[in-house]
Amino acid sequence: MQEETEGVPIRTVKSFMTKIPSVVTGADIVQWLMKNLAIEDPGEAMHIGSLIAAQGYFFPISDHILSLRDDGTFYRFQAPYFWPSHCWEPENTDYAIYLCKRTMQNKTRLELADYEAENLARLQRAFARKWEFIYMQAEAQVKIDRKKDKTERKILDSQERAFWDVHRPVPGCVNTTEMDIRKCRRLKNPHRVKKSVYGLSEEGSQSQSPIHIPSHQGRKGTKEDVEKEIHFLNTQLDRHCMKMSKVADSKEPSQQRVKKWGFALEEALKDPLGQDLFLRFLESEFSSENLRFWLAVQGLKKMPQQDVAQRAHDIWAEFLAEGAPSSINLDSHSYERTNHNLKDPGRYCYEDAQDHIYHLMKSDSYSRFLRSNVYQDMLLARRKVREGSLIHGAV
Repeated sequence: MQEETEGVPIRTVKSFMTKIPSVVTGADIVQWLMKNLAIEDPGEAMHIGSLIAAQGYFFPISDHILSLRDDGTFYRFQAPYFWPSHCWEPENTDYAIYLCKRTMQNKTRLELADYEAENLARLQRAFARKWEFIYMQAEAQVKIDRKKDKTERKILDSQERAFWDVHRPVPGCVNTTEMDIRKCRRLKNPHRVKKSVYGLSEEGSQSQSPIHIPSHQGRKGTKEDVEKEIHFLNTQLDRHCMKMSKVADSKEPSQQRVKKWGFALEEALKDPLGQDLFLRFLESEFSSENLRFWLAVQGLKKMPQQDVAQRAHDIWAEFLAEGAPSSINLDSHSYERTNHNLKDPGRYCYEDAQDHIYHLMKSDSYSRFLRSNVYQDMLLARRKVREGSLIHGAV
């Protein structure tokens, strides 16, 4: 795919006041896959491309979710050093150094996402005794990075971010580097199966990873066997807790999190709680159909290919057909494009309509939402909770 003559065309794109180096578009990747793998269905090409992206061989430059879209979204190829085929699993200390390094650089593109900030706080507690060493390592790496060319640094930053998106994925995304213990147990030598867990080891063992020894088939498990099994599974759970954020599960958002919803509509919709609050506000104004349509289209993009066509027609019947129960207003151009796309429905057949509705919400209902009592009361409540905790901490 990266060959100069037969590969996907890599180019530098000029944007307003900036240049975006070494990128390709999602549409170019889909076309290349269809041509070189003799694929007729664009949906199949996107599926194959998404599987490759999930492994980190190419990645979107402005999103933590590693998937392929058949549009103008910019992607960048991963450096061979970070390829998962090299079969090396990074330690949590490496992840801590990476997150710490990002906090030292005052650049918008390097700001930590909410789940990354929580992971950093969790790692700081876990490695409290060696945090000074981790911080010094991060400082040293930042000094080295500053000596690099600006364009080279921008590319390397994005490639490093994509590497960690593979090994420490966004909450809700599949971790493609995890090995299923059930598959391990089906190996030819089932008596000794190693499973890497950072920083943990069995007592009396020189191995850095706990060793799982499954019971012999036909032998009744003893109490000791069960206790070993429970210890092993708890070890796995501890590792997963270290890797996964609970931001989405929290029912009491922080003040910083609520403030972030006011930065842009995109920030509110990315957060499940912000999305839910915005929906409740729209329902109070009897105008929730726009957001429900937008969410339905988002769901369509993640559905199995065999269910896409039926779901696409269901969305049309609910929101766009004549006499639809939740009718939305589209401009004639978007309506005609969408109607044409439904002749061969795919995951992105509503792209034009979704963009139009998004801009309608952004220019109208979102500004009212920020001024509403629903949002202001939530912001005030979180501020009081934060001030109360600070006073309690001082006492």
